[in-house]
Amino acid sequence: MVMLVGLTLAVFIGVEYAAVFPGLVEFRDAPPFNRVRILSLFLSLFLLSIVVTAEQGQSSLALIVNAFGLMISRALDFPFSPMNLILEQLPEGIDPFLLDKIRGMAGISLLVAVVSMIVFALLVRLHQWPARGFAFNVWVNLPTFDPTTGGDIIKRLRRDSRVNLILGFCTPFLLPVVAVLAANHIDAAVLSSPHTLVWGLTLWTFIPLSMLMRGLAMGRIADMIAQRRARLTAAIGADAPKSVAMPG
Repeated sequence: MVMLVGLTLAVFIGVEYAAVFPGLVEFRDAPPFNRVRILSLFLSLFLLSIVVTAEQGQSSLALIVNAFGLMISRALDFPFSPMNLILEQLPEGIDPFLLDKIRGMAGISLLVAVVSMIVFALLVRLHQWPARGFAFNVWVNLPTFDPTTGGDIIKRLRRDSRVNLILGFCTPFLLPVVAVLAANHIDAAVLSSPHTLVWGLTLWTFIPLSMLMRGLAMGRIADMIAQRRARLTAAIGADAPKSVAMPG
């Protein structure tokens, strides 16, 4: 099943990037937006898999990764933080070794997401993403966004940017509660399943990361369109015939 899903996704992504017209993948012609997201997803899954599959005292690499994650989790475990919220959802009387493992996995997942967010923010700020020497195609990179409806495109892009940023900040607080409620409703053994732990903690940070990156990207595109509009307005004003003062 895993191989089938992986091959299906590989064919889908290959067809999307080979197509000339817009599809479903956003920012496919504005690297490295999708590369940063996929690399963060891979790193999170890889590092969490190392930690969750290692038994106590058997893997030096797992111990190092878990210790680093524990350091991050303890630094971020303060009241009303996402880390504190996810740890409070754990049942009482949990095995101390499993608790430390979950702490380390949560810390690693959060660290990967924060680093990825900083990298993309630096690309936007310092390298003027997505400037690549040619015009940015809104139709190809935002296939679900119709620039011809709903009023001014700049206002709509900035509104969508703010919505994505707000959702990105709120999602880490909402996902643990929703996950616990769903697990209790279907009576699923989350803590005893390594796959559920790895994917759950990965999605806990990957979904907010995607929303925050999309918010930053749409805000950047809105600024690019506003700057382009201002230059065109200034050029039209410069080319307009100037009134000649009549002698008195």
